[in-house]
Amino acid sequence: MSSEVHHVGFKAYFSGFLFFLTLTLISYFVVVEHLLNVALTIFVIVACAIIQSTVQLGIFLDLITEPKPRSNLHIFCLMILILLIVIAGTFWIMYSLNDRVMMGGM
Repeated sequence: MSSEVHHVGFKAYFSGFLFFLTLTLISYFVVVEHLLNVALTIFVIVACAIIQSTVQLGIFLDLITEPKPRSNLHIFCLMILILLIVIAGTFWIMYSLNDRVMMGGM
């Protein structure tokens, strides 16, 4: 059994960087210049974020090119779980504080 490591080269990293920069600038200008209505602006931002994260998984985590990407996949799933817990906790705290502040004024 040979454990060959497949790494992405500098050219892929640089083209990925330019791609991420383009997606970030698209999101920035859509928001700053008010090019679209609110619903389409949110859609463009979410779409750019999903595309960017998917490409980052392939290029920087080598999740696609690695022969056995199980360890990276487990780490990625744990990261998603922790991220969801943090986001849900943030919304819970904000909602709870909103209720408490509004009740204090009555």
